[in-house]
Amino acid sequence: MDWTEIVLTVSSKDISQAESIAHMTVPYGIYTEDYSSLEQEVLEIANIDLIDEELLAKDREHGKIHIYISPEQNPAEAVSFLKERLSAEGIEYDIGSDSCDVESCLVSWKKYFCPMKVGEKLLIRPVWRDDYEPDGRIVLNLEPGLAFGTGTHETTRLCLEALEKYVRPGDRMLDVGCGSGILAVAGLLLGAESALGIDIDELAVKASKENAALNNVSDKYVGVHGNLAEKASGSYDIITANIVADAIIMLSSDIEKLMNDKTVYIMSGIIDVRLDDVLSALPQSMEVFAQYEERGWYCLAARLKH
Repeated sequence: MDWTEIVLTVSSKDISQAESIAHMTVPYGIYTEDYSSLEQEVLEIANIDLIDEELLAKDREHGKIHIYISPEQNPAEAVSFLKERLSAEGIEYDIGSDSCDVESCLVSWKKYFCPMKVGEKLLIRPVWRDDYEPDGRIVLNLEPGLAFGTGTHETTRLCLEALEKYVRPGDRMLDVGCGSGILAVAGLLLGAESALGIDIDELAVKASKENAALNNVSDKYVGVHGNLAEKASGSYDIITANIVADAIIMLSSDIEKLMNDKTVYIMSGIIDVRLDDVLSALPQSMEVFAQYEERGWYCLAARLKH
């Protein structure tokens, strides 16, 4: 079955905001080409200043966001949504679409995903890459498929770095919008006793279970298809929600009911223009005690007021 590939081209300065909008169209990952900081990123990652001529020829003024629409979804709806939101934000864009086989889409994306260090303790290793050195880090083996959450995006990376700080041995964890399961698996590898991952997309839940198995934590992980209000009960010691600002706002009251006196609630996927909206939507009983930022994306850590 063919998937539809939507290619959104925007100015490099608008990439982060356009990515936030693009993530609202699909429950899994997107693939972004942004070469505006090519030299700096290559130097930081590979410690070399020799860059392939094909890469040097890439457009530095614009970025391309690739969105893959599954066969059972309507691409016209996604295109309509993108045009409406981008225009409302005053972002100039060019949009086109084409069909691609899902395997071709995955192959195209996978070649750009390399083993990467995150925070002080973790190393994210795509399962198809053996060229890595753990250097004493905890290795998280990952096969994301088309589920969101690879660690390459600022929102996921910020969440992982926050998890390192706040997860404690024996914690009961909840991951809302689990995607690939990267956060739940990381929490378990970092010492959490159990983790529940919930997502409205069945592909994401399937991917999260597979990634739990890849990291030998299946006995501690439960992946559930559905929404938060129906699937979670009791209280959790650490809660993660790496989703878009609108979803965080909508779920705030439900999350509050699942918190206890020591719960740390980590929210990410918040673009800078929506930060105040999220902060003002949090219940009065909740306080943000830490805030992290990278390239216009914010991650918040909150707890109940004592």
